[in-house]
Amino acid sequence: MTATELDQLVSQIGEEILARLGRLPAPSTPAGGCSCAHLCVEKCEESTRRVLSAGAERVSAGQGVTAVSREIARLIDHTLLKPEATRDDIVRLCREARHWGFATVCVNPCWISLAVAELAGSPVKVASVAGFPLGATTTAAKVAEAAGALRAGAREIDMVINIGALRSCDDDAVRVDIAEVARVCHEAGALLKAIIETALLDDAQKAKACILAKAAGADFVKTSTGFGPGGATARDVALMRQVVGPAMGVKAAGGIRTYEELKQMTAAGATRIGASASVRIVQSAGA
Repeated sequence: MTATELDQLVSQIGEEILARLGRLPAPSTPAGGCSCAHLCVEKCEESTRRVLSAGAERVSAGQGVTAVSREIARLIDHTLLKPEATRDDIVRLCREARHWGFATVCVNPCWISLAVAELAGSPVKVASVAGFPLGATTTAAKVAEAAGALRAGAREIDMVINIGALRSCDDDAVRVDIAEVARVCHEAGALLKAIIETALLDDAQKAKACILAKAAGADFVKTSTGFGPGGATARDVALMRQVVGPAMGVKAAGGIRTYEELKQMTAAGATRIGASASVRIVQSAGA
């Protein structure tokens, strides 16, 4: 497919999706009176299936960890990407992740080896970033960064797409950028999440970014870096889910600090949550 044909196809798909999308409804209370937004795994059978399909494994609860908080934890990437993070901060992050059973810890590349060592023998995976936080490095640089992270032991990569190319309507450049990093990840048996930085895009651009990420082979689309002008919103998550369909992952990240906010994101279609306030969230879930 030529670049022109790709542009035309993406435009047609994007217009059709946005036309169908219209005004997104607010998340509603599930039938039957339960206000848990299908997150109460002890009461909602649908919730349990949803959590397991998002990647959770059956684990026993430790002291101070309820079944509910454990299952919620398996949706969360316990994240610390601040440049001032210290070795002690990363060790603490990993110990929290081991205790609560988060899906991953997400750290900057320089801390991957430490995180892998701290989490040895744990089901918690290590995730890292490429092209972070601007997405404006070259594709070759993103591929090299991802490959280095995978060699160090990362099992998931969150890469920032080329936002400038997207806004310039250079669709082929965006697709190739994602596809090359996806290839390296998949060769290593790892997952790729494409960060589209929704706060910098209008709805049409968000839809196009999701279409291109899916076409390029990314496993997830992700809302935000947490370093941009805004974070995740339920409306953006719902839009992204509508675009990519039911099979692809959607990660909500940026500004999610409470259990209520997590429920809003999962009700809108998120299957993974990126958060630094993870411990407070799961403590609230299990209360």
